[in-house]
Amino acid sequence: MIPILVTGSAGQLGKSIQKIMSDYPELDVAFKSSRELDITNSTQIRKAFEAGRFKYCINCAAYTDVDRAEREPEMAFAVNCEGVENLAKACRDNATILIHISTDYVFDGEKEGSYGVEDKPNPINEYGKSKLLGERHIQKLLDTYFIVRTSWLYSEFGRNFYTTILRKARTDTVLQVTDDQTGCPTHAGNLAKYILDLVDSGRDDFGIHHFTDGEAMTWHGFAKRIVRENGLIDSVKLKKAENYRTFARRPKNSVLG
Repeated sequence: MIPILVTGSAGQLGKSIQKIMSDYPELDVAFKSSRELDITNSTQIRKAFEAGRFKYCINCAAYTDVDRAEREPEMAFAVNCEGVENLAKACRDNATILIHISTDYVFDGEKEGSYGVEDKPNPINEYGKSKLLGERHIQKLLDTYFIVRTSWLYSEFGRNFYTTILRKARTDTVLQVTDDQTGCPTHAGNLAKYILDLVDSGRDDFGIHHFTDGEAMTWHGFAKRIVRENGLIDSVKLKKAENYRTFARRPKNSVLG
């Protein structure tokens, strides 16, 4: 059995990993929510690693509210930067392989075409900056790690773009969705499988990886697909939002290659 710690297990990725665990009988996973294990608390992290002796740590814990991060960047940096540093130090001290989930928002969106792992990050909002600094802590402290950047994560769990559009489509007659951002929607279940396959196969191509579902589209295009696949395309009018504004700047193109 391979002992694994999953942090942030109450989020959509953590729940997606739990959903497919029966497909991986050789993995012995300890799931810890942020309430059970606060990654910003170095003492809690140390005790958890001493008790578990994990071969892998899958870090699903993150501060992901992009707009709110502009208003309270200290919270975003506490989780996405300092918390990640705590995990990296514990992994270093316990010979644990860290699998950390990062984001397309480490890029500025000015490139034409998709971003590769060798492209230089240049985040344009506080959330992206905090995630990039978390990556750099890992790279500084560890040799055996996977940083998995993904984008536009969605699932049936919790609040995300998919569940929000589905809820609104069932109650509203008109939906306005922006088409000035392009990325790759990624189902959390597919990302969960990719991560567990990394562990189960014993892969050692450590470093930065990009994983998405591979199809680029705008938020408007994604919304249209959601309502169509759920049989709601005839009951709701989907309009392209003009002069779409958010509190945080977002990359216009964040397609990961």
